Amino acid sequence: MTANAQTPLRIGIVCYPSPGGSGIVATELACELARRGHAVHIFSHDVPFRLDPCRGRLTYHPVKAPEHPVLVASPYEAALAGTIVNTARRVRLDVLHVHYAVPHVSAAWLAAAVLGGEAPAIVATLHGSDVTMLGRDPALRPVLAHTLEHAHAVTTVSSYMAARTREQFGLQREIEVIPNFVDPAVYAGPPDAALRAQYAAPEEAVVLHASNFRPVKKVEDVVRIFARIARRRPARLLLVGEGPDSPAAYRQAVAEDVEDRVVFMGTHPNVAPIFRIADLFLLPSADEGFGLSALEAMAAGVPVVASAVGGLPEVIEDGVSGLLFPPDDVEAMAEGGLRLLDDAELRAAVVAAARRRVLERFTSDRVVPMYEDVYRRAAGR
Repeated sequence: MTANAQTPLRIGIVCYPSPGGSGIVATELACELARRGHAVHIFSHDVPFRLDPCRGRLTYHPVKAPEHPVLVASPYEAALAGTIVNTARRVRLDVLHVHYAVPHVSAAWLAAAVLGGEAPAIVATLHGSDVTMLGRDPALRPVLAHTLEHAHAVTTVSSYMAARTREQFGLQREIEVIPNFVDPAVYAGPPDAALRAQYAAPEEAVVLHASNFRPVKKVEDVVRIFARIARRRPARLLLVGEGPDSPAAYRQAVAEDVEDRVVFMGTHPNVAPIFRIADLFLLPSADEGFGLSALEAMAAGVPVVASAVGGLPEVIEDGVSGLLFPPDDVEAMAEGGLRLLDDAELRAAVVAAARRRVLERFTSDRVVPMYEDVYRRAAGR
C-alpha cells in the first residue's frame, strides 16, 4: 500500500555500496521508496552496506565488469551502463537516480543513448567529494559538466554543495537542495546499558566518531581531541568505520598514550544502538558536503562537536543544536567537548535543540516526498 496516492513509479537508483554518506543515503532512500509502494531497482558493484533489512519491492542488480589482460582498468562505467540498459528494457524504468557523479552520471547518459526513446529521466544527486575533489580533475570536468547540465534534474544535499557545483562546473541550470535524512524512530530510545558496559565503565564518558576514515575526515584529529578530553576526565573513544586512515589513527593513539582507551569497532550496518550509548560525537572534518553522521548523532540525542565547514552549518546551529569550531582547532574542540560533558544544563539544551531540528527538517517523512516530486516532474508523471 503506497503512502503516495499517485501512481507508483519504476525507479532505478545507482550508488556505491560502501559505508560513506552517498551510499547510505541512496540505500535508505531506496528502502523508503519501496515502502511507499514504488518499484525500486538498485545498481551497484556489491550489495549496498545497509540494504539487508529492506526487501519487498526493491531489487538489487549487481554490476560485474569483465577482466581482460589488455584492459588497464576495470570497464565499470560500460558495465554499469549495460546493466541499466538490460534492466530498463525489461521493466521500463521511469526514472534513473544516480548518487555520486563519478562515473554514475556519464554511465546513465551512455545507457540513455543506447535506450533512445525508451530511456528513463535522469536525476543526479551530488554528495561532496564528487564535486569538491574529483570535479577539479581536468580530465573529468568536461564530461561531468556536460552530463549534469543536460540531466533532467540535479539535486545536492546542501546549499554549500549547490554553490560549489555551480562554481566548479559553470552550470546555468537549476540545482535543487534536498538534504539528507534519518528515520527518527530508528535512533530514538534509551541507551542499551549492557552494550555500553562492554566498552566503558560507568564513570567514563563515551566519545564517538563514525566515518569512512578518509583523509578529509581527519581521524587523527579525532584522536588528538579525545586525548585532551581524556587527560581531564575518564573517557573512552569508539571509532566506527574503517578506511585508509585507520592505521594513522592508531599511530596517533599510541603517540598520545591513549591506545588503551580507543576502540576500533570496524563497520556496522546498524549504528543506531552505538550512537545511543555515546555522550559526545566528534566530526572535525576538513570538508563535508552535508555531514550525515552528525545528523545521526543529533537524532540519537548525542551532542556534536564539529568543524564549521561545508554543509555542516546548515545541519548544526552553532551554540544551539551543537558546537562548531574552525577546522584544525583541536584545542577549541576539546574544550567544547569538555563543556558538553561537564555542564548538564548545556548538554540537555543542546540535545533538545538538536532533536527538534532533526524533526523539523531532516526526517524521512519530510525529505523522501521531495525526491518523489523531483521524479514526477523529471518523468512528466
